[in-house]
Amino acid sequence: MNPFEMVVIIVAISAIVGMYKTKYSARRGRSDQEQQVTDSENRRLREEVTSLKERLAVLERITIEKENSLEREIEQLRDR
Repeated sequence: MNPFEMVVIIVAISAIVGMYKTKYSARRGRSDQEQQVTDSENRRLREEVTSLKERLAVLERITIEKENSLEREIEQLRDR
C-alpha cells in the first residue's frame, strides 16, 4: 500500500465517522425552540392526565355510592 492510498483511506474513514457523529448528535440534541415546544406539550399532557385522574376518581365514587344505595334499597325491600 503506497502512502497516497493510506491518506485517502484515512480521509475517507474520518469523513464517515464525522457524518455518523453529526447524524447521531443531531438526533440527541434539540434546538431551544423544539425543547420549549416539548416542555409545553409535556406540561399540557400532565395537566390533562391530572384532570382525567380526578374525573376517574369522581366516577369511581359515584359508582360505589350507587352500589351502596342499590344495596340498601334491596335490603329495605327484603325487610318488608
